Amino acid sequence: MDLDPKDLVDQAAEAAEAAQEARTARLNAAVAITVAVLATFMGICKVKDDNIVQGMQQAQADKLDYWAYFQARTIRADVAEQSATQLELAKGGAPAAQAADYDKAIAAYRAKTADQLKKRDELKAQAEAAQTTYETLNRRDDQFDLSDALLAIAIALLAVTALTRLWPLYFVALLPTFFGVLMGVAGLGDLPIHPNMLFRLLS
Repeated sequence: MDLDPKDLVDQAAEAAEAAQEARTARLNAAVAITVAVLATFMGICKVKDDNIVQGMQQAQADKLDYWAYFQARTIRADVAEQSATQLELAKGGAPAAQAADYDKAIAAYRAKTADQLKKRDELKAQAEAAQTTYETLNRRDDQFDLSDALLAIAIALLAVTALTRLWPLYFVALLPTFFGVLMGVAGLGDLPIHPNMLFRLLS
């Protein structure tokens, strides 16, 4: 039986089409799995980032409260010091019999001044610690923000990949995927990965 060249062409075309469909199926599977993994990872990062934002808000509120109390302690110390000074001036014109009472009152106001200054310094230390906490959490929040942006770009590229069926575009999408996951892991693990120049550009 003679072979019909047309049958050979049809068989070759069918084989090529089957191979193309297999490549497309593999690409679609890779895209689907990648998107599913990225969406899960982004969800985990989102939960952690929300908790960090709440911690930032608390640290900011604490810092403001501590500085407000710092100012109040400063005012109290100033008032006590002024009162002690006025009593010292008044003591000079008072009868000698009242000198002991003046000394007692002056000592009480001096002690109050010292106590307020000590508490003020403690509040300053607490306010500075709250600011440090805020800055640390803000750095991690920046990492999650950059991770979210990079992974959003990666998912957009993967969507285009699914439409165009181009494997090279899938590998291009892996670039923002890698760096997005890296920044997300840095945020989750509190790793010192923080491209300051990029964050300054985006802020």
